[in-house]
Amino acid sequence: MSDSKNESAWEQLFEKYNIDDAINRNNQYIISSKDINEFREARLMTKFDHHFQLPKVLSDRQLSILPISRGGYILSKIETFKNLIESPELDIIEFAIPSYIESLDFSTITSEALAINCAYVSQIISDFTQDENLVPTISGRMSSQSFNFNIRQLGKEDSFLHVDVQNAQIEIDGGYEGVTSLNLIEAKNNLSSDFLIRQLYYPYRLWKNRITKEVRPIFLTYTNGIFHLREYQFTDLFNYNSIELIKERKYRLKDSSEQILNIETIKEILKSISIVEEPTNVPFPQADSFERIINFCEILYNNIDEEHTKETLSCNYDFKEKDSLDMRQVDYYTNAAIYLNLVKKSEVNEKNIFELTTMGLSLFETKSISERQLKFIKSILTHGAFNKTLSLYLRKTEEPTKDEIVEIMKASNLYNVNSDSTFRRRASTVLSWVNWILGTINE
Repeated sequence: MSDSKNESAWEQLFEKYNIDDAINRNNQYIISSKDINEFREARLMTKFDHHFQLPKVLSDRQLSILPISRGGYILSKIETFKNLIESPELDIIEFAIPSYIESLDFSTITSEALAINCAYVSQIISDFTQDENLVPTISGRMSSQSFNFNIRQLGKEDSFLHVDVQNAQIEIDGGYEGVTSLNLIEAKNNLSSDFLIRQLYYPYRLWKNRITKEVRPIFLTYTNGIFHLREYQFTDLFNYNSIELIKERKYRLKDSSEQILNIETIKEILKSISIVEEPTNVPFPQADSFERIINFCEILYNNIDEEHTKETLSCNYDFKEKDSLDMRQVDYYTNAAIYLNLVKKSEVNEKNIFELTTMGLSLFETKSISERQLKFIKSILTHGAFNKTLSLYLRKTEEPTKDEIVEIMKASNLYNVNSDSTFRRRASTVLSWVNWILGTINE
């Protein structure tokens, strides 16, 4: 879901310049930033890092936009995004936090720039690239210079649109050169289901033409202490859509003094924790990805001075679950965070505003990621259905069946969960969160 101001401005642009007719005739429309600026700043009107951010005016027409010059953009039915496929089987590689670094807080990484810095100084990037003597060489905004490429037309496997680029502006989050390669990194500190290929392809084309070394495009995401690095290659230099994932790794930084999470830690929590009464002001959770709940809390903390409404959250955070994206997903994940007492909702000027609770804020005042994980685990296990399901899991030493989880839920006095079908849907969330807890354990 996009910004409503963008929506209105794009509607006006389509009407004034008869863009629909032009695209029907020519399969594309070239629009200038000058024309866009008539209605709203072009910088705000054309920055879509993920598919869900596209204005409805564009997404309904299956259109995407790409810069082709310092002040020009192409609109067409083209495939500009690449889906991110999660690989849950990946082992997490641990790296020690450098003891001599005092100026970086490794437990609270609040921006993409900080994530890259931490990955670099801890040798994560060096390990991933397996290149010697990496040094930071390039970053920031620069000109793309001139190049051309073909991009696949939407829904047409073998049909491509030819695009010429002349000195478009590009931005590189981090460039690290080693003995054998230049590694270009695009970083994000939020979870998403896709990314804009352009953010890797345009810098790749620029530097592929400038140096003789191998140029390696890398996409880095950081959330909840995990660095996820993916390396891509373009099998055809002139084909925007020839991008292929060739390598990925997950890393976490570990302080030697931090508490180790093991099965005994979890058992001790189960034994000692007090069960709270089920809340009656919020639905029982239907939000299978606990990682997304964590990332949602991170986003609220990292942008703590901003006003977060249901609409702004849907514009800036990808609540996509499987293959659907709608406002219900916003409700599911905000309600799940409220259920755990991590987020609160209040009415300000007739708008519902979401912010971290005192408990939610305390998550980011911890000394280490493992301490934060413990707080998340405790927030889950104070609720009877989750507590009893995990206890059963450990007794059986195997995953409980959905029928067993439903029986536990029915005995837990859940708010407004009545039908068997609702119980079974919610049971998926119970099992997913329990599996997340077990996944935090260090063997």
